[in-house]
Amino acid sequence: MLLIVGALVVMAAVIGGFLIEGGHILVLVQPAEFIIIGGAALGSVIIATPLSILKELMSQCLALFKAPKGKVQYSELLSMLFQLFKLSQQGGIMALESHVEAPDKSNIFSKFPGFLSHHGALDFLSDSLKVMIVGGISPHDLDNLMELDLEVRHHHASRPAGALSKVSDSLPGLGIVAAVLGVVNTMAAIDGPPSEIGEKVGAALVGTFLGILLCYGFVGPLASRLEQFIADEANYEASIRAGLVALYKGLPPVIAIEFARRVLPEEVRPSFEETEALCRVPKPESVAA
Repeated sequence: MLLIVGALVVMAAVIGGFLIEGGHILVLVQPAEFIIIGGAALGSVIIATPLSILKELMSQCLALFKAPKGKVQYSELLSMLFQLFKLSQQGGIMALESHVEAPDKSNIFSKFPGFLSHHGALDFLSDSLKVMIVGGISPHDLDNLMELDLEVRHHHASRPAGALSKVSDSLPGLGIVAAVLGVVNTMAAIDGPPSEIGEKVGAALVGTFLGILLCYGFVGPLASRLEQFIADEANYEASIRAGLVALYKGLPPVIAIEFARRVLPEEVRPSFEETEALCRVPKPESVAA
């Protein structure tokens, strides 16, 4: 929602100020300039970006229109981790094997469809638990392994924002290209009436205007928003990592959940009392069951 509101504010401020100064809105309607700048920007990103990153870019842009993860989602994450940790305490780490081998059939994961739909976090949790089940690794090495995994995931997820940022940097230059082409048309009609020459010069300047506006008003901020989106997603997986390391060190489930809670940003972190209430949820089925 804020994405749309911000775009509307930019348009209202720019066009409103132009109209207050006595400008005519139809002067800004230059389809040729849009085609030159937009087409060149699209072509440049296709040249510079692999298809897989283009798909991820579209996916992340669509995800921006969804509500971001808040305290509710992180509370559900902590509740789910606690149930897993409690089951591990009752029956040992091997009790989690069936859950990580078939998460869609797990009676714990099935209670949290939001987490199941987060495929990256689900894969990270499942792979890390499988390593813990295999054993033969120290808590320190497990922590390093998960850190490397998260670095690779974060780097891969950040590439679409980097590609969009490069497109943003190129837009002012593409605006100049459109303006130069407009000047070329103006020079070709230099013997025409002054009104015609003025119209062509105005169209050329609109190209420069569009390039700068798209760069600093839309595409650049969108790239920054994607970077923030990736950082927020990283907090989700960092909480899983902290909890798993604490569990593997032999700490009680309640303390392991506290480790997972403390790494969360303050604006989405459940309070100690809220987390304590989450740990009073019905226990998962016993090992005998």
